[in-house]
Amino acid sequence: MRRGPRKRRARRRSGADMASAGGGDCGAASPEADRPQPRPFLIGVSGGTASGKSTVCEKIMELLGQNEVDHRQRKLVILSQDRFYKVLTAEQKAKALKGQYNFDHPDAFDNDLMHRTLKNIVEGKTVEVPTYDFVTHSRLPETTVVYPADVVLFEGILVFYSQEIRDMFHLRLFVDTDSDVRLSRRVLRDVHRGRDLEQILTQYTTFVKPAFEEFCLPTKKYADVIIPRGVDNMGKKLPARSSQSHHSGLLSHTSAVEDSQVHKAHQSLSEAWVQHRQGRALTRLPSSLGYRSKLSC
Repeated sequence: MRRGPRKRRARRRSGADMASAGGGDCGAASPEADRPQPRPFLIGVSGGTASGKSTVCEKIMELLGQNEVDHRQRKLVILSQDRFYKVLTAEQKAKALKGQYNFDHPDAFDNDLMHRTLKNIVEGKTVEVPTYDFVTHSRLPETTVVYPADVVLFEGILVFYSQEIRDMFHLRLFVDTDSDVRLSRRVLRDVHRGRDLEQILTQYTTFVKPAFEEFCLPTKKYADVIIPRGVDNMGKKLPARSSQSHHSGLLSHTSAVEDSQVHKAHQSLSEAWVQHRQGRALTRLPSSLGYRSKLSC
C-alpha cells in the first residue's frame, strides 16, 4: 500500500554547527530513514555559469509531468551544488562582498558534505541540505529536508569535477551554451542580486572565465549527453502522459520526442532509468546517441 505524502519541513540549525566537523550532521539520515527506501535515479547536470542548468532541470520536471504535482507528492527533486558553498571566514566574506573571492574554484565547495549528502540520497535516505544566501555570502541557519524520490537532479558548475562524486551519477548531462549568452545572463542575475556592474565584469574576467576554462569545460568529456543551447533546445512537447506513470513508467514516454538532440537526452534518460529500476548495470548508451560514456548504476 502506498504511503500518504509526508509533510516537508525546514529545521533551523546554526551555520557554525553545519560547518564544524566537515558539515556536522547535515546530509545524515533521519531516524525515519532507517526503513528501507527505493534507491533514486541520480542525474548530474553540469555546464558553465548561467548556462541554463537550473532551467533545464525545471524543463525536465515539466516534461515528466512533475511540475504541477504538489511538492509533497513529487517523484522528482532538484538540488543545486550552490547549496554546498563553504562557510566563509570574515576575511573571505569581505573579499566576496567586493567581488574578489573565487566562487568558481573547486575549493569553494564543501565537497565532503556534498559527497556525504549525495551518498545518503543514493541510499534512499532522508537528508537535510544547507541553504546559501548569495546576497550576504553566508550559509543560513535553515536547512531543507529532502525525502526519498524516484529521480534526483543535481546541478552545478563543477558537479563532474570530483571523480568520487561524478561516479555516483547514473546519468550525466552537460548544458552547452554560448559564452556571450552566459555572460549576459550572469550580468542580469547578479545585478538583480544587488551587485555593481563593474564588479560583476571584473569578477567574471578574473575568476569566472578562467575557472570555467580550467575546471568546468574539461569535465564536458564526462557527459553522457550534451544539450546544446540549453533549454532553448528543449522546446518540444511530449505526448500526454499515460496514467501508468509511476516508477518505471516515469520516464518511459520520453522517447517520443522528435527533436534529435532532445530525443537523445530523453532516450538516454528513459533507457538508463528502466535498467536502473530493473537492477541491471547500463554500461554503455545506445550507439545512436553518439556518446560512449560508462554509466555507474
